[in-house]
Amino acid sequence: MENGIGFFHIIWSIFWLFLMVAWFWVMISVVADVFRSKDLNGFTKAIWIAFVIIVPWLGVLAYLIVRGDKMQEHNVEALNKMEAAQRDYVRSVANVSAADELERLAALKDKGVLTDEEFAAQKAKLLSA
Repeated sequence: MENGIGFFHIIWSIFWLFLMVAWFWVMISVVADVFRSKDLNGFTKAIWIAFVIIVPWLGVLAYLIVRGDKMQEHNVEALNKMEAAQRDYVRSVANVSAADELERLAALKDKGVLTDEEFAAQKAKLLSA
């Protein structure tokens, strides 16, 4: 009987640990989003941070309800910036110019590896970057 209670206690502790880690993750995400929001002025940021610190559960839930869509936009924007920075870094290290890439794409098209539509799409993507 003692082993059953010990096992239940371990499972219960793991469950609470998981909830605590998830809670800190959400808190950090909300606070980070408040600070990276360019559409909020300093006073509004201070109010949101105070609300989240003073009344944590209500503050976080209110922020997610009121500004959850903006949080998603900020995440997408940050990912796009990171992707662009990574792409620029790879190009700078690889020393591959757009002209070289176009030559490579043209060679693939001539060999029949790429169709006209695929070539046009890749060319447009390359020239827009």
